[in-house]
Amino acid sequence: MEQRVDGRARRAERPRVEVHESRYGRELVVDGTFASLYRPGRATTGSVWDAIAAPVLALPPERRRRFLFLGLAAGSAARVVRAIAPRAELIGVEIDREVLRVARAHFDLDALRVEVLRDDALAVLERERRRFDAILDDVFVGRGDAVHKPAWIPHPAHDLARARLASGGVLVANTLDEASRVAASLGASFPRVVSIEIEGFDNRVLVGGPRPLSARVLRAAIARSDVLRETLRELRLRTLAR
Repeated sequence: MEQRVDGRARRAERPRVEVHESRYGRELVVDGTFASLYRPGRATTGSVWDAIAAPVLALPPERRRRFLFLGLAAGSAARVVRAIAPRAELIGVEIDREVLRVARAHFDLDALRVEVLRDDALAVLERERRRFDAILDDVFVGRGDAVHKPAWIPHPAHDLARARLASGGVLVANTLDEASRVAASLGASFPRVVSIEIEGFDNRVLVGGPRPLSARVLRAAIARSDVLRETLRELRLRTLAR
């Protein structure tokens, strides 16, 4: 991250990265923002990262082959997807070197067998040539309660992401105040958009995908899942009108 002072670029201070132990589990806090949760011995979080991973269940098992995570942090969503698709290829993008160091030291990131790209998510989308069955966007900028999606989400990032999806793939976006804007963009690009809200969180996870996708279909898939069945009671799913 860079800041401009008197017309000159200078390196911003390194974000403060903390690890907290709470009754919920091991928490990663970056710049005052709750960025990851890990419950040692369990794949799931019972929170927003389960909702980010849940749309993978809308894909047939044979289509759960390759996934791209934008904003990997300590790998909370990737851990859930790894449990759902043990043989899948997982690629995670995280720009912050210190976040990755802490994730490896305290969150067992390496155990997830993720190909980690320490890079800017937009730059990766611009050069990536592989196809993905799902792309999961958990990118935020800012500090504390002021975190938000960067200016390049949804455009051009989600346009680039859609171009990298395999046929029938899904694009997942974790959002806060920008939910309506991102939902409108996904609605213009995909036949179906599903919204997932999580009990106790302000986040809205939005899913763009092909016409078979719906809240009913995804809810049924979660209910059948040994990995995410317990989290279903914390989720509110609905298909958004076009």
